[in-house]
Formats: sequence, structure tokens, C-alpha cells
Amino acid sequence: MTHQRHRREVVARLLRARRIGTQEELLEALRAGGIEATQATLSRDLAQLGARRVSRPEGGTVYELPAGAAERDGLATLRGLVSEVASNASLVVIRTHPGSAPAIARAIDLAGLPDVLGTIAGDDTIFVAPAGELRARKLATRLADLLGAPVAGEGPAQ
Repeated sequence: MTHQRHRREVVARLLRARRIGTQEELLEALRAGGIEATQATLSRDLAQLGARRVSRPEGGTVYELPAGAAERDGLATLRGLVSEVASNASLVVIRTHPGSAPAIARAIDLAGLPDVLGTIAGDDTIFVAPAGELRARKLATRLADLLGAPVAGEGPAQ
């Protein structure tokens, strides 16, 4: 896992676990966990995660992750169970360890990814139908990144 990905996962966990209202509070929490970051880096991380500040009824604001963020993080917990992600012009195929496909397909469905129309899972293979006119190759690359798996013909995912 890259340092950037690890930091973003920690930021997401902190935002789900605590009421954090400022980037300074978040920087302090990261530093307490041994992670150094600049305000500019943290700002980019928050934007990448889709975090936004929302007003609280009792006053003040807190950072909040968009709906589905926890489910997308759930996909990351399934890393290591996916062997490969491949695609053709209209379909993405995910190859998994035996018995893992149903759980991974369910996690993809629960993640609420707007690029995914739906999934069908067997024992070790998942068919993923892209939504709309999205090219299957782009979706394959995105799923491979979320699941930490290589895209067929491209080598290991970063």
C-alpha cells in the first residue's frame, strides 16, 4: 500500500470515528498516530475522499464523508482475495480466490459505485456490468485499484 493510500485510509477512519471540524484538528489527529502531512496534502486528501464540511444542529461544522464511502473502504478490506480484473468492450470480469466471489460482488454492490450497474457472482468469478456508456476498461481499472488487483495485461495494481 502506498503512503498516500494509507494516509487517506487513516483520514477516512478518523472522520468516521470522530467529530473533526477543522483541518488543524485532523492534522493533530494524524500526527498523534505518527503520520506527518502538510495542510495542502490534507486538503487534497479530503477532496479525493469527497469529504465536505456540514453544519451541526448544535452549532459548528464537522467533516463528513459522502454516503457509500464506508462501503468503498470495505472493498479495500477484500484486497488479496482478487487475482485479476479483466474487461472487454462491455463487461468486467473479476477473478477471485475460490469461494470469495459472492462476498466481493456484494461489497461492490453495497459500495454504490455510480459506474456499476450490477454484478453476478459465481464461486470464483464475478461479472460486473458497467452503467451507462462507461467503457468497461475504465471501470476495470477503477475496480482493480479499489481491490488492489492487477488489470489483465497491465501488471500489478499500484
